[in-house]
Parts: sequence; structure tokens; C-alpha cells
Amino acid sequence: MNTEQVLQEFRDAGALLEGHFILSSGLRSPVFLQKMFVFQDPVRTERLCKALAEKVKAEFGAIDIVVSPAVGGIVPGYETARQLGAKAIFVEREEGRFQLRRGFEIPEGARVLMVEDIITTGLSSRECLDAIKNYPGKIVGAACLIDRSGGKADLGVPMVSLAQVEIPTYAADQLPPELAAIPAVKPGSRNIKA
Repeated sequence: MNTEQVLQEFRDAGALLEGHFILSSGLRSPVFLQKMFVFQDPVRTERLCKALAEKVKAEFGAIDIVVSPAVGGIVPGYETARQLGAKAIFVEREEGRFQLRRGFEIPEGARVLMVEDIITTGLSSRECLDAIKNYPGKIVGAACLIDRSGGKADLGVPMVSLAQVEIPTYAADQLPPELAAIPAVKPGSRNIKA
């Protein structure tokens, strides 16, 4: 599956949105990828994650455990793990930091892959990797459906993506006039108040 095919899956799901969006990182963008519109369709999700798993196998070989950040990474992490014949676990925030909870473990010698949905700056991915690096397994790399940094996000481990695109992002005080003229919306889930 190539980049255009991946983006077409997002378009077909109504998940490639245009406007003025506040991303989880705090950056602004004229494009938002609403992956939950993709993940509500099990067949589409399976198709994308199967293609990602094939790329992962070619790059990293066998994987024992897939770890994903909650919430957005859980569905693609689970389905990619299923396609790899691996276990799927996730980290979640406790006291502001990602941690393995619920009795999840990473045993000695396990080959671990971190799977994300979409990477922009790589912050959530790096936080996820930090949370698992002290377990005895071996982190072999990371994978995501879409790398919207155009390959610029540095996770500190090798990474594969199903699609790599460069979607512009801007600091709130450096918006181009056409974006500043549109009201901003924050469709993501990070920092939602209970």
C-alpha cells in the first residue's frame, strides 16, 4: 500500500479534514486526520494494519509484543499485533506520565514494537518508548500508519510508516493569514478535562 492509497482510505472514511485545527502538540494545521473515522470500520482498519504489519515484518522481523499509547494507538496497535501474531498492550497516563498498567509486562528477550496511529512531532511516541525502555524486552523499532512529519520526527529508534506526508504545522503566533482567518477547533483527545 502506498502513500496515496493510505490517504485515499482516510478520504473515503471522511477522516481527512480541512480547516484550522489545534493538534495535540499545540501546533496548528490546515489538515486534521481524524483516525477514529477510519477505526470505526473494522475492514478498513484491518486492511491498513495488515499492510503496516507486512512492512514491519520486512524491516524488523518477528515481533513478540506491540505496545501503543492510549487512547489513539490502541486500535491500530491491537490490529497490527493481530496481523503479526504478537501480543498487544498499551501504556496510559497516570499522574501525567505514560506507564504500563493493568498487570502488563514485557518479559526478558521479548522483541517489542511501538505502534502509533499518526505521528506529527513524535512526542507521544517518545513518551511511550520512555515508559517501556526499562523493561527487559528489546525495543526493535516503531511503526505508524501515517508519519505527517515527512520523516522529520526523531523517535530515537528506527521507524517505519505506511504513509509519509508533510502536512504543514504552525505555532499559534505564526499562522499564515488564510489560516488565521478561520476559527480554530481542537478535535484531538489530549488534555480533555473530565
